[in-house]
Parts: sequence; structure tokens; C-alpha cells
Amino acid sequence: MTDVTIKRALLSVSDKSGLADLGSKLAKAGVELISTGGTARALREAGLDVRDVSDVTGFPEMMDGRVKTLHPAIHGGLLAVRDDPEHAAAMEAHDIGAIDLVVVNLYPFEETVMRGADRDTVIENIDIGGPSMVRSAAKNHRYVTIVTDAADYDALYNELAAHDGATTLEFRKAMAAKAFAATAAYDAMISQWFAFADQRQTFPDMIALNGRKLAELRYGENPHQTAAVYAPVGPHVSGLPQAEQVQGKELSYNNYNDADAALELIAEFKDGDPAVVIVKHANPCGVAQGATLLQAWTAALQCDSVSAFGGIVAVNRPLDGSTAEAICEIFTEVVVAPGADDAAKAAFARKKNLRLLLIDELPNARRGGLLVKPIAGGLLVQSRDNGAISAADLKVVTAREPTEQELKDCLFAWTVARHVKSNAIVYAKDGATAGIGAGQMNRRDSARIAAIKAREAAETYGWHEPRTVGSAVASDAFFPFADGLLAAAEAGATAVIQPGGSMRDDEVIAAADAAGLAMVFTGMRHFRH
Repeated sequence: MTDVTIKRALLSVSDKSGLADLGSKLAKAGVELISTGGTARALREAGLDVRDVSDVTGFPEMMDGRVKTLHPAIHGGLLAVRDDPEHAAAMEAHDIGAIDLVVVNLYPFEETVMRGADRDTVIENIDIGGPSMVRSAAKNHRYVTIVTDAADYDALYNELAAHDGATTLEFRKAMAAKAFAATAAYDAMISQWFAFADQRQTFPDMIALNGRKLAELRYGENPHQTAAVYAPVGPHVSGLPQAEQVQGKELSYNNYNDADAALELIAEFKDGDPAVVIVKHANPCGVAQGATLLQAWTAALQCDSVSAFGGIVAVNRPLDGSTAEAICEIFTEVVVAPGADDAAKAAFARKKNLRLLLIDELPNARRGGLLVKPIAGGLLVQSRDNGAISAADLKVVTAREPTEQELKDCLFAWTVARHVKSNAIVYAKDGATAGIGAGQMNRRDSARIAAIKAREAAETYGWHEPRTVGSAVASDAFFPFADGLLAAAEAGATAVIQPGGSMRDDEVIAAADAAGLAMVFTGMRHFRH
């Protein structure tokens, strides 16, 4: 059997969008409609003849609707292998009619959780009969068509029109695959709620991941790789997949990856002074705060204008025209902002390939959650790095204490360093990065590379000295030897912030004292591999 003519359909949906039109088209084609509760009521209100499930089963809907479709008269009609003589005989003996089409979408569990419903209400919105019908129909797709998404109604209409009221096996296969994905995601969402929200587990014995594809991307990190972007099914933070793309080319895999790094860093300044982040290859190459976004942009760009070319920009305030004009002076791939005025949009419109992404609000930098990394043979799972420190958490370990300005610059540099790939060194002065060294195999080289970039910036802009002179320097992990600290001192840094905890802390502290540096320990490191 290849094509199956639709003669009898069971409709039971929570999402009633398009339901009346669906029922009308099926009825016009001579399809008998069977339905339950609210769905049957909605179809009747649309003037359609509907047979109640209770009439098919001989049992009323009971237990507040918990039991209605869980019956042999329904599942026999879904699961029967129609060209199997024994199945056919059983259907005839028990007066079970075949069901050719099932249209089901499930109780709104996600929406119930998102609106903050109490536990009993959440439990009541766990669908049982719906997934059972979906799985039965999908398993028996050789004979039964299953539709779980209102977005597929048009595809169903086209299929029926093209095949004289029947569906093809290829169509039923595709719908079955989508149906099993839907129930898998639904169950994953429920299991996550039980594990994380209800039982407060951090690492449950079984972890289920799910997502809904938003788009296939042009390619992955490299042209020979394929890629797509998914959004989680269930409660989740809003980010780039939910942003409004005002203009520009489609986002690539690397655009998403780099722009997310920029978004996570700019979120650190959510409630602070105007701030700008410039990211290249997932590493910040310039970060600054200022009295205005334009001032912050200028200071951030001056940290490393070479790397900023073709970079990603994120800001913590709605964009204005003058800042947008300045950003457009260099080639920029993506700009992420919590809003933009008309003048800013007009400025960007002249750069047709630039992607402008507007988000409703910046995410909470201190939010919880898990990070998942695939490895050969398994998954590494860890909690998000949402640890934070304040001035009160710092321990001064040198003879000289930092000045008030040095302390501010230490905390600023520390904030940026947690978003720089390890080994990370960040110099900062007056609320702006002066040099960033990322991803090196030893900390001394990171310190030297950051200093080189600062010297190049001084040459580019005609400064009499690099901004590392008089700066604070942050190290994402402890200095294992004094050489990295001495490299920072040679660059002109006067204050150091680092986790501490090395076997050679005494040696490093002595070197800082000898160089006249002020140094504070955080007691917390921020590796980012």
C-alpha cells in the first residue's frame, strides 16, 4: 500500500488556529470527523458535523478529561496493519473502524510553565492521550497520516489535492518523523521541568536536550561544513535567535557564534554607563564605557582598530545616529543593540550587508543554566560561569594598596577577562581596555601580546605613550611564575587583579612589591577554553 485515501479523521488540538478551515476542507472532501471536548465544540461552532470520541468508544470522557482516547476503539483504528488478516479480523470482530488521519497538538505545557502556574496546574498540562495517539499514528505511518503542527495544514491540503484525497507514503514518512520529534521534545521539556524546577537537581541521571530549527545556515565555521540554528523547546532566555534582524545578509554560523560572545559580554554592563563591546573570532578586541555611546565606541575601537575590522559590535543602550555613523566608518559584520533610533537605522541602511539585530533586552549575566559540549563518546556538562566578585571580595596582598581608580580599572579589566579565551590578559585604564591578549599557551605571552597591541594603538593615534602605562591588568587565572606579572609591569601596569592560589604566590607577590605594583586576589578564576 502506497497511497491512502483519507476517509476518517480524528482531530484533537490545543492550538485551534486554522482548525475551522481544516475541518471544513476535510468535510467537503467527504471525510468523517471524530473529535474530543473543546475541539469538537469548536468544529460544531463552525457548522460542521462531528462524531464524539465517546460515541466511538462507548465510554464517556471522564476524570476531568484525563481519560477519553485511551481505548481499543481508538488505538485499534490507529495501529491496525490493514492488510494483515488477523488484524482485519480483530477490527471486524470488535467493530473497530480504521482512522486514516490524526491531527493532534499537545497540551500547552511550555506556556503553562512560562506563566508561572502552580505545580498542580503544571502537572495537569502534561498530555497523556495526545502523545499516545501521535505515537500510534506515527508508528503506523504505512497506513495513517499524522499531523502535529498547524503550520503543516497547507502541506496536507496540497497533498490531498495532488493525490485525489489521498496521501503518499513519502508524505506520511515525513509527518511521522516530525511527530516523533514533537513528542520527544515534549517529553524532554517535561523531564527537564521535573529535574531542574521541581526536584532542583543540577545533574540528573538522564539529560534530554531539544530544540526547534529556526533556519539552516549557509555553512558552518568553514564552507565544507553544514550548519543550522535551533531554539530550545521550553522556557529559555531570549538572545540572538529571538532578535529582530532589521537589515543585512543572513547570519552565518560564525556571525551567531561571535555575536553571542559580544552579547554575553555586553550583558555585564546591562545597568551601567554606556558601553560598547567589539568582538572578533569570539574574543573581545575592544571594550569601553563612557559618558555616551559615541565616547565608548571611540575608546573601544582605539584598543585594537586592526582587529575591529570585520568585527561584531554590541552596545548596552539604544543606538543613536552619531554612534551608528561612527560604527559605519569601518567594515562591521553585525551590530547588536537593545533598540536603535531612526537616525541610527538610516545610517546603517547605507551599509546594506551589515546585519543590525535588535533585542528586547540584554540577558542576565548572572543567570544559571548548563553548558553542554560534545566530545568523542559523550557530553561534557557544566554550570554556566556566573560567578561574580565585588570590591568587598578582593584581598590586597601587596604592600601598596590600589588607588580608587586602580580598583575601578581592576574590576573593569576582570569583567572583560572572564570573556577572553584563556590564557587571558586584559589591561584597562579609565574604563576602557588598553590591550587584550587571548588564547596563548602561556600567560607571559598573553601579557606581551596585549602590550604590543597597546603600543601599536599609541603609534596609530599619535599618543605619547601606550594606554597600558598606569593601567590595571587582569589575569583570568593565577600567575604560575613571576614572568607574566613582570611583563605586565614592563608594559606600564601599576595594579594587578588575579585569582591567586599558585604554589609560587609568595614569589609573585614579592615581584609585585619590588616593582611597586598593587595587587589584589579574587579567589575565583575564569578559564574560558
